[in-house]
Amino acid sequence: MDPDALGARLKAYEGQSAAVAGVAKDPVNGPMIRHWCEAMGDTNPAYSGPYAIAPPTMLQAWTMGGLSGHEGRTGAYDDLLSLLDASGCTSVVATDCEQEYLRPLRPGDRVTFDSVIESVSGRKTTKLGTGHFVTTRTDVRVDGDLVGTHRFRILKYAPARRTPPAPRPRPVVNRDNAGFWEGVADRRLLIQRCTDCGTLRHPWLPGCNACGGPDWDTVEASGAGTVYSYVVMHHPPFPAFEPPYAVGLVELAEGVRMVSNVVGVPYDKVRIGLPVRVEFRTYEDAEGAEGALVLPVFRVVEGAAEGEG
Repeated sequence: MDPDALGARLKAYEGQSAAVAGVAKDPVNGPMIRHWCEAMGDTNPAYSGPYAIAPPTMLQAWTMGGLSGHEGRTGAYDDLLSLLDASGCTSVVATDCEQEYLRPLRPGDRVTFDSVIESVSGRKTTKLGTGHFVTTRTDVRVDGDLVGTHRFRILKYAPARRTPPAPRPRPVVNRDNAGFWEGVADRRLLIQRCTDCGTLRHPWLPGCNACGGPDWDTVEASGAGTVYSYVVMHHPPFPAFEPPYAVGLVELAEGVRMVSNVVGVPYDKVRIGLPVRVEFRTYEDAEGAEGALVLPVFRVVEGAAEGEG
């Protein structure tokens, strides 16, 4: 349907009655007040005893029709919702309500009410989707006197199409670094060590960058370290990552440095010198047929960021 034509048809419902001369199915009564207060945890003494009043926020409760509805309903509200359904706005969510209280309700009061479609908004785009806000106003009366007003607003919308999250890319594994990633898969942080001169190195290399020796073994890192340097990634956005986030150059207790995410505190609380400890995270959404991906990240030691200025 043309948006302008739809908007005009929707606006035509403003001011139309949704319920006329509705009558509460029960008078204001003590048991309903008690159940309400128990559910809400409200122990105000004004809501019990011989001079009890009903909690003001129960105003809408006395007008509810239950599963069978009210005889006073008109067809206008249902017709409006059907028109929105036909336009693709098939989902609904309650957004807010406003209440105004003119006098307290007391047990024995017989409530009557009228409802009107107060407003239908123009087309709005939200995170849920695109649709229209519909506001109804219910005037609540006792013995013909206005005692309160209840406005209720919903959003009737066409659900936004959800883009599935991008799979997390896998690291490039080759014959030089395969041992490191095998250790990570076992939740172990392995450091290469030259068997000729004992120099530790990371990232993994085919030969020692200190003596040139080709032979090596590994040392398992304790996992403790400190933030040596860091950057906060804002741009460009990259699928599977939600900026901003902190990427740190972490100096391990063994002396080598490693790049990974710093987690456990907001990105703007990361500082040079913060103590961290390795944490292995599993990502089930990683692309590839090898199964879940395990990656090492570094979590700030609990309480370490509180003392930062």
